[in-house]
Amino acid sequence: MLPDIDKIRELVEMMITNDLVELSVRDGEQEIALRRSGPVSNDVVVGAVPQVVAPAVDGGGAGGNADGAESTVGGEVVPVDFVEIHSPMVGTFYTRPDPESPPFVHVGSQVGPSSVVCVLEAMKVFSEIKAEASGTIERVLVEDGEAVEYGQPLFLVRPA
Repeated sequence: MLPDIDKIRELVEMMITNDLVELSVRDGEQEIALRRSGPVSNDVVVGAVPQVVAPAVDGGGAGGNADGAESTVGGEVVPVDFVEIHSPMVGTFYTRPDPESPPFVHVGSQVGPSSVVCVLEAMKVFSEIKAEASGTIERVLVEDGEAVEYGQPLFLVRPA
């Protein structure tokens, strides 16, 4: 039985996006092995499991914050600089460890540098993503089950 052509296209796109030369996937008795010629980027490591996300404060844009948000302090409106938690890899974003469990975090959750905020799945490998910052989750920027790209912002955190 032939594999689904849309799945093959998706795998080829993943190879191109990540500069992979070879990809082998097995699902039950079906196995797909793809190979292409071309250079591989040195910053892509196949099989590595990232452990943490390095958050970045976005200093550009209006008001010098990541979201253009403002807060009132002593009756004065001041811009808020949020910390962004970025995806360290291409994969599927999940808010909870399994479908029966509650989400790791939600808007209003307090997080610390070692707090797990989500998991990313790539090729059936699940990686826990940590906040790497202290503060309050202000916004979840990705829907549960959504595909994410390397470097894509996942959360906005109001620093403590």
